[in-house]
Amino acid sequence: MTNTGYAGVRVSESFAGDYAKSAARGKKAASLIGSFTKRSFDIIAAAVSLIVLAAPFMLISLAIILDSRGPVIFRQRRVGRGGKEFYIYKFRTMYTSAPSMVASGELDRAKSYITRVGGFLRKTSLDELPQLINVLRGDMSVVGPRPLIINESEIHNRRMAAGIYSVRPGVTGWAQVNGRDEITLDEKIRYDTYYISNKSMMFDARILLKTVWVVVSKSGYAEGSRR
Repeated sequence: MTNTGYAGVRVSESFAGDYAKSAARGKKAASLIGSFTKRSFDIIAAAVSLIVLAAPFMLISLAIILDSRGPVIFRQRRVGRGGKEFYIYKFRTMYTSAPSMVASGELDRAKSYITRVGGFLRKTSLDELPQLINVLRGDMSVVGPRPLIINESEIHNRRMAAGIYSVRPGVTGWAQVNGRDEITLDEKIRYDTYYISNKSMMFDARILLKTVWVVVSKSGYAEGSRR
């Protein structure tokens, strides 16, 4: 059996079916190649960065120890790909008396919990560096939507519906370079959804370059609740 295709060209249904299957296989193969390339980049970038930054890691660790009592590394449960929980690693920037399962953006007096060294680390985003370990472990990617703490159930449901949990969370992301702490959750979801729909290594490179400017200029940085 035949049907009339584009511009009146008659195409057999079997050929059309074979073409559709071939296109689907090609799309799947391209997706797999893209995922492999991204993961390879993550592993290499994280491993090299951890080696190069070994000395700064030690200096930051020493500064934290001298500044306040408590562990150097702060662990917190976050939601990752597929809704699976994992422990995210950061340099500790708050006193041990700070609420551990509340996002700093939701704290009314966030600055009162932040240590002297912690304030510097947060403004420069150096507190995020231990997440390179998460990247190496496969919990996170260098670029992707930021992972949220586990007790924000409403936003998690909306993120799941938007497909944001279909990829690994990132150390930096499209929302972070477009407003960071100064945009609403709705805006963050829109930025993250856009990233999911348009993800590519070129887009990741663009985000990384923009991240450098955001960190240097402290653009979008804010502490505490905006309510």
